[in-house]
Amino acid sequence: MQELAKMTSIRPILAVILSALMMAPAGLAQAPQQPGQVASQPSPQPAPAGVSYDRYSVPTAPGNVILRPYRQATVAPIDLQNSARLESLLRAGNIYLSLEDAIAITLENNLDIELQRYTPQLAQIDLLRAKAGGLLRGVPTAITNAAGSVQSQVTGGTTGGAGGGAGAVQGGGTTSGVGGAVITQTGVAVPVLDPAFFVTGSAGHRSTPQSNTVTTGTNALAFDSRFWGMGYSQNFLTGTGVTYSWNNSYFSSNNKASSINPGWNPNMNLTITQRLLQGFGIAVNNRNIRVAKNNIKIGDLTFKQQVMTTVAGIVNLYWDLVSFNEDVKVKQKALEVAQKFYEDNKKQVEIGTLAPIEIVRAEANVASAQQNLTLSETALLQQETIVKSSLSKTGVASPTVAEARIIPTDRLSQPAIEGFDKLKDLVDVALGQRPDIAQTKINLENNKIALGGSRSNLLPALDLQASFQNNGLAGQLNSLLPPQPPGIVVADPFFLGGWGTAMGQVLRRNFPDYSIGFQLNVPIRNRTAQADYVRDQVTMRQAELGYQKQLNDVRVNVQNALIGVIQAKARHESAMKARVLQEQTLDAENKKYALGASTAFLVVQTQRDLATAQGDEVAALAAFNHARVQLDLQTAQILSKYHVELEEARAGKSSKPITPVKN
Repeated sequence: MQELAKMTSIRPILAVILSALMMAPAGLAQAPQQPGQVASQPSPQPAPAGVSYDRYSVPTAPGNVILRPYRQATVAPIDLQNSARLESLLRAGNIYLSLEDAIAITLENNLDIELQRYTPQLAQIDLLRAKAGGLLRGVPTAITNAAGSVQSQVTGGTTGGAGGGAGAVQGGGTTSGVGGAVITQTGVAVPVLDPAFFVTGSAGHRSTPQSNTVTTGTNALAFDSRFWGMGYSQNFLTGTGVTYSWNNSYFSSNNKASSINPGWNPNMNLTITQRLLQGFGIAVNNRNIRVAKNNIKIGDLTFKQQVMTTVAGIVNLYWDLVSFNEDVKVKQKALEVAQKFYEDNKKQVEIGTLAPIEIVRAEANVASAQQNLTLSETALLQQETIVKSSLSKTGVASPTVAEARIIPTDRLSQPAIEGFDKLKDLVDVALGQRPDIAQTKINLENNKIALGGSRSNLLPALDLQASFQNNGLAGQLNSLLPPQPPGIVVADPFFLGGWGTAMGQVLRRNFPDYSIGFQLNVPIRNRTAQADYVRDQVTMRQAELGYQKQLNDVRVNVQNALIGVIQAKARHESAMKARVLQEQTLDAENKKYALGASTAFLVVQTQRDLATAQGDEVAALAAFNHARVQLDLQTAQILSKYHVELEEARAGKSSKPITPVKN
């Protein structure tokens, strides 16, 4: 009676649990929320365009909610269509390009930025994988350097990079890395967090010879069976595993001694397993989720760093284009002066006031000036090609773009008087805003998170398991039984019936089973876990030293960039004074030559010196702008200086209006 009372008191509770398991198995998909817990989130309801995570979208497969998880999702093909901004700048075969327009077109069309737009999406996909209990595949942090100008390609120089740190680029190409990757994971295994529904079934026939015919009433026992079952299993971040199964067995045999034949033997089973030492706790089992969330930040920072590098590159390319245009003008002016000098000498030779050899000297001067102009013009064409390739997804494949000439509408700015003595402030700005520094900090945090898995793996494995099962049995009276005397009951009427009778017994919990147990596994030497834990600590110490070295490099790079600006400013001032001096020298030499106090050789030499001084001034001004861009890049102020919005870069659409062409 006491046992019956216990069964009666537990029945309502078990009925609620079983009903919840049968009617709403998805309810087991989440563990109870606790303070500090990062719960396993179920997949949100799919939207037609994909599942939205923050600013990005993970593509989903088509179809209804039930079939969608088993169908392949399709990522949209790449878009090589340029924005209309570039074509709108075309006028009479020329592209009138301002620096602001160049930056806006870069945000819309540059392939390096377009390529990097996938990185945050990869991080979001990794988070989805981590929430299912899968290993992380890592987030690439490769940064592609901007194209170098003609001059840097010839001399092997660069247009400047972020300088040091994760994903920094020097001299073109890319660096590769993975933010907090757990491709081969050490430490305790993370449980699979996606729930699973399973169905099993079987049918069979078995024949067993019998040495004793008293028990079965036959010398060859034939047994037919059919089985089908279904269930639901789910693991939780706490280290808890739950499995619910509903099993149905049908049997039929030639056993003459069995009271019930054929019959049904169903049962319902609920098994709960809890890890108590190794693999216990949310902090251990959700470490991949936390790393994946950090990697989303790394993906955003990688994208920001790519935008910074690309914007700095296009600014340098633009100023080089302007300087090449100015250099062409200088070379044209030198050719005009040389041509005029040749005409003047020719007239003097004709009237006999000058030796004929001076015509040859003047012709050589004209040829040299023409050669310099040709070199300058071809360099300008090459630079225009590089700029057009950076502003277009298809490069110069478009005939309209390929044949157009670029007319820069902005001019090189004169070096401003700035206070370059605040080195500490610039270093503080760089340390606080550079994305590579932030990436390294996040990676250090990821290393500490991953260390928790190796620490947990040092513990013995102690698992507690509880099982609850309800059984049932019902069937027909065995027709093979011999006739019985009146009043003799061969089978209990409680067990006579069909599958419904047996299931009624299961739901009423007439025949319950209970069990609770544990399993302890203690490794004797535990050398693998010890080695993994020490190795992970050594790796973390190396990362900490690398972070300190990165800080040192940032300080050096900022100081060098600042010194470069100061030097470039001094160089420009010197070049400007040298140009003024050569202008005055040429004017004086021309006057002396007109009075016969100088020679044609000295005039030609002075003209060349002036052309060189003018070219040096243009180069010095371009070098100053390069140095200023490098300082802005090293201090991570490049985007704010040129008013670049990251959201517009992510969307690939600039809101800035097209700069009107000044007449």
